[in-house]
Amino acid sequence: MLRAIKTTPLHRFSSLTSISRSISTLILAEHDGGAIKSQSISAVEAAKSLDKQTSISLLLAGSGPSLQQAAAHAASCHPSISQVLVADSDKFTYPLAETWSRLVQLVQKKGEYSHIITASNSFGKNILPRAAALLDVSPITDVIAISASNQFIRPIYAGNALCTVRYSGSNPCMLSVRSTSFAVSVDSSKCNEAPISQVDLSTFDEDSVGKSRYVNHTAQDTERPDLGNAQVVITGGRALKSAENFKMIEKLAEKLGAAVGATRAAVDAGFVPNDLQVGQTGKIVAPELYMAFGVSGAIQHLAGMRDSKVIVAVNKDADAPIFQVADYGLVGDLFEVIPELLEKLPEKK
Repeated sequence: MLRAIKTTPLHRFSSLTSISRSISTLILAEHDGGAIKSQSISAVEAAKSLDKQTSISLLLAGSGPSLQQAAAHAASCHPSISQVLVADSDKFTYPLAETWSRLVQLVQKKGEYSHIITASNSFGKNILPRAAALLDVSPITDVIAISASNQFIRPIYAGNALCTVRYSGSNPCMLSVRSTSFAVSVDSSKCNEAPISQVDLSTFDEDSVGKSRYVNHTAQDTERPDLGNAQVVITGGRALKSAENFKMIEKLAEKLGAAVGATRAAVDAGFVPNDLQVGQTGKIVAPELYMAFGVSGAIQHLAGMRDSKVIVAVNKDADAPIFQVADYGLVGDLFEVIPELLEKLPEKK
């Protein structure tokens, strides 16, 4: 059961002292190319906020050598990780919701964790609701701050308001967290290796899976940084008018060593693939520098980038909502501004 509440004094939580002493957390981690994704490491950082004494286990699933490499990386990527649990089976070659949710149910039955956390990305959003249904609990999504072991803050109304939520249900308390809100500042070279254990899959319920199947996976072949983790993001909107014109954004990103983003309108118009969409229904980003060209600033888009450190907006409409959140704004035609930037910016070394 979830209840939205106003912030209350800490003495109201005195009755939860005994609960906080037994906090143990399971992180549902995503890996790729033999390494743990940064969003999953941010989930570990979030787990630290639950309690200083919490025991953190990290769950990996997959098959083959890349899984073992990812397990070795997980064991030494963060000092707060107590153990790494590895489910090695062909059933987990692809991260399907059915197989992963059954795995979470199996691991929870054995470990009896008080909290289960994953990143609020496509991986976490796919698995968490189904796993929560199997465990008969209500998940709390898109958490940006943790006040106590059962009290969390999440944005509502496209980020225009913050809701404080107290969890009063049974264990486990299941969360998805925004990785941009839990920055990782750990030198992994100084971490001690956590023990790695294999998950016993002898009782894994294979009959319950198979309702969906893996078809294929596509990814852009580019040297640009990942949109979700980039320090600089260059975003284009519908004002670019065509996919051909959108290449100006890509050229500017190459010069700045930046990631490319797009508004939903640009994606719907077919200018770029949907994995570049920034916003409430796309990716949430918080780079050091966010540059928006031809972006009006719809509320759904602002929800995905308002936490950027410096926001620069270029739009010929002086009344565009994007200027209300921009640190620097230029009223001008992007078809004049971008070519001039491309001419004057030095080539990336």
